[in-house]
Amino acid sequence: MFDAFAKVVSQADARGAYLSAAQIDALSAMVADGNKRMDVVNRITSNASAIVANAARALFAEQPGLIAPGGNAYTSRRMAACLRDMEIILRYVTYAIYAGDSSILDDRCLNGLKETYLALGTPGASVAVGVNKMKDAALAIAGDSSGITRGDCASLMSEVGSYFDKAAASIA
Repeated sequence: MFDAFAKVVSQADARGAYLSAAQIDALSAMVADGNKRMDVVNRITSNASAIVANAARALFAEQPGLIAPGGNAYTSRRMAACLRDMEIILRYVTYAIYAGDSSILDDRCLNGLKETYLALGTPGASVAVGVNKMKDAALAIAGDSSGITRGDCASLMSEVGSYFDKAAASIA
C-alpha cells in the first residue's frame, strides 16, 4: 500500500527519473487540500453508524426479499454480517480518501471480495446498491458546507465518489 506521495516517488524511481513539475504540482495541491481531506474523513467517520444503518434500511426497503425468510440478510446473524461488511467497506473508503490513493481499498478490502460473495451466495448486485447508498449519504455529509470554511471541494468530492464507485463495481 502506498499513499499518493510514496506512489509517485516509487514510479519515478522505477523509471530512474526525477519528479516532473506536474507531479510536484499535483502533490502540492494535495497538501494544500489536506485540511479538506481530513475534514471529509472526520465527517464520514463521525457519521459512519448512521451512514451504514440508513443505507441498509434504504436497501432493505427497496429489496425486501433480502430480509424475508430465506433472504441473504434474514436472521439477525446474517443481518449483522451484512452491516459489518458495509462498515468495513466504508472504513476502507475513508482510508483511501485520507491517503489520496485507492490501493489500500483494493489490496485490503476489495481483492477477492466478489469471489467470496459468489461462494457464499451473497448477491453482489445488492451489495453494490448498498455501497451506492452509502456513497450518497457520505457525499451529502461530507459536502455539507455548514460549519466549515467555504472553498471549492468539487475535485475532492469527485475523488470520494470514485472510491465508492470502485467498491460497487468490484462486487457487482
